[in-house]
Amino acid sequence: MENFREFRCGPDPFGETWLVWFKWLQTAISIRHSDTIDVKFILTPATEADASAPPQEKTIALPLPVVFQTAKDLGVSVTDPWCARLAKRHLEYLITSGEDMEKLIVAPSPVQLRKYAEDEKGREKEEVRTRRRGAA
Repeated sequence: MENFREFRCGPDPFGETWLVWFKWLQTAISIRHSDTIDVKFILTPATEADASAPPQEKTIALPLPVVFQTAKDLGVSVTDPWCARLAKRHLEYLITSGEDMEKLIVAPSPVQLRKYAEDEKGREKEEVRTRRRGAA
């Protein structure tokens, strides 16, 4: 299964690769009165030359109505790991494109979120197939 807790991502538009750590996931209604699932990551430059740079925090805000509708449409359960993997996919997009990197909280569009979810479902099916072939 894909690791959303600790991973490398990049390069960004400036050639930097980032070390990323999952910090937490929670329903944002409790922290900022938002109808989202917030997933926070900590980013640090992967190169030793930039190792002294302060870490950056990025929160990916997954809109709950879109998350629930997408899960229903695809026939998957809304779980913390599933949401964290969707958030990871959006963070990877942000880093590699450079889009919205100046923002602390970023929400994927409904179209982006659905694409991530479809890709995730396909990746999970392929992993199950691969494991079954290996066990046979």
